Amino acid sequence: MTSRRGEAAALAGLLTAAGIAHLVRPGIYDPIVPRALPGPARFWTYASGVAELAVAAAVARPATRRAGGLAAAALFAAVLPANVQMAVDWRHRPAAQRAVAYGRLPLQVPLIWWAARVARTRP
Repeated sequence: MTSRRGEAAALAGLLTAAGIAHLVRPGIYDPIVPRALPGPARFWTYASGVAELAVAAAVARPATRRAGGLAAAALFAAVLPANVQMAVDWRHRPAAQRAVAYGRLPLQVPLIWWAARVARTRP
């Protein structure tokens, strides 16, 4: 990415794609919702999709980029338990699927770093 604004646009795009995916294909995400959360998994899947879209909009707008970047970092940290749930549930699956599940765990660190970096972007 050549500029901080470009990074913000890319982050907003990633969050938009993720939000749409949660709303259009919730069945993919429902099984990784931690069972400790109250209520149906579908609620949390939809709520996370709406949150991703809201955060994407905040990141995309220069006037709200700082708050949006901080919210994105918090959102990436908040979904870590779902990634842990996926890794636990998929531990007996074939190696390729386990690699996907385990690979999601350390991916949260650069996503949080990226969001924090975007939060420091000047409008």
